[in-house]
Amino acid sequence: MAEKSKWREIIENLKQRKISAAQMGGSEKLARHREQGKTDARARIEILTEGGSFTEIGNLVGGDVDAFVAGIGIINGRPVAIGSEDFTVKGGSIGKSESAKRYRVAELALQERIPLVMLLEGAGHRPPLPDDPPSTRTPGDLQAQADASGRIPFAVAVLGPSAGHGALSAPLADFSVMTEKASIFTAGPPLVKASLGEEITKEELGGPNIALGSGVIHNRAVDDADALDQIKKWLSYLPSSAWERPPRNEPSETQRTVEELLEIIPNNPRHSYDMKEVIQVVVDQKSFFEVQPVFGPSIITGFARLGGRTVAIVANQPKHLAGSINVDAADKAAHFIQVADSFHIPLIFLTDNPGVLAGSASEQAGILRHAGRMYMAQHHATVPKLQLTLRKAYGFGSTAMGMNPFDGQTLNLAYPGVSFGAMPAHGADAATGADEETKIALREAELSSGFRSAASLSVDDVIDPVETRNMLLSGLEIASVRLDGAAEPKARTMNLG
Repeated sequence: MAEKSKWREIIENLKQRKISAAQMGGSEKLARHREQGKTDARARIEILTEGGSFTEIGNLVGGDVDAFVAGIGIINGRPVAIGSEDFTVKGGSIGKSESAKRYRVAELALQERIPLVMLLEGAGHRPPLPDDPPSTRTPGDLQAQADASGRIPFAVAVLGPSAGHGALSAPLADFSVMTEKASIFTAGPPLVKASLGEEITKEELGGPNIALGSGVIHNRAVDDADALDQIKKWLSYLPSSAWERPPRNEPSETQRTVEELLEIIPNNPRHSYDMKEVIQVVVDQKSFFEVQPVFGPSIITGFARLGGRTVAIVANQPKHLAGSINVDAADKAAHFIQVADSFHIPLIFLTDNPGVLAGSASEQAGILRHAGRMYMAQHHATVPKLQLTLRKAYGFGSTAMGMNPFDGQTLNLAYPGVSFGAMPAHGADAATGADEETKIALREAELSSGFRSAASLSVDDVIDPVETRNMLLSGLEIASVRLDGAAEPKARTMNLG
């Protein structure tokens, strides 16, 4: 009985330590946090994961309550590694114990080949106090996150102010989302004032308008629940790791014609339309999830399902800059293509653009360098690629969108009446000083360029727009051996986003 009594005493001590750790910053700080319309670090994990599935690790690290909750939970029926900064403890800042846990959860995700999710709301590294023991040489969590790039899906939610070291997880991630109440920056307003003398609010420094406009963050969310729901949805399109294929849903529909496209797409290439309407009509119903809608809006990127398969869509958006590819659009597309290729998701290019954006401002911004990165990402992608030109594709804009032949396309398609070339006819005649007869010839050549491309097999087929979905499904079927075969990680030397 004495031995049993001793066990009870030890177990009771353990329970008290765990209860203390679960109290986080205490009831007053938690109440203030919730009054701001935000959930706390542990509640966020509960929302994100399936009920009771979270296995916490390291909650006794440091012998006291620390500012980081870590562990493994089930999302969409699959295990996911999760780290959540706790703003109610020392402002969510990072000390020795938090550093160790941040590295451990990332290391565990890569080791077990499961996705990694980081929930950010913290002040970055906190300065050591005079009586703190000296730090030992240890690996950093950013190293582990960088090692995970292209091997496991990595998502970040910014759910409050995020500064310094912690904030660096966002640009390393494959997908990031932030709430209206969040902000993200290298250093917060107090440090900016101390070092630069600049008076600025955290919203002006790194609020949603700044972070989304600069491309640091991909998507905006209304609140914590919306941000966490977006992460769950994003993960649903991806495999657990690059050693697996993406999950495939049972298709609710397969072949069907899309007569609606004849109303959506104007025949006149100078008239605008919304490419998102085209995407919504062609893919499985309500399956399109757009990534980074604010940044570089002249290109649309997002995941969808086609016949139950996950596909990655890169599409020109005629509503913005007539679909021209500018610096931001090229950067966005390059990053998205690389993520899709890393996780074996077939790419669908919907091309309708007058080329890369011309002009002095575009050249000064380095458009050729950025468009070149997009082209390199597209060209080196090894997943099946389906390319469809809807109305026009000119110059390097067509090349970056994978329209040129011999670029690894499973199918290279076009609508009737498309125009291809180095530049539009109205630009070509001005550039060459063409006479009236030559101008007419240039325009006639432009109008017949799609059929001439088909005649030379520069495109595989010219198709009726109503058959768009069916032809894309056929392309996936043609590539099914590659899509369903063994999966291995691909070389990924840098994140292009």
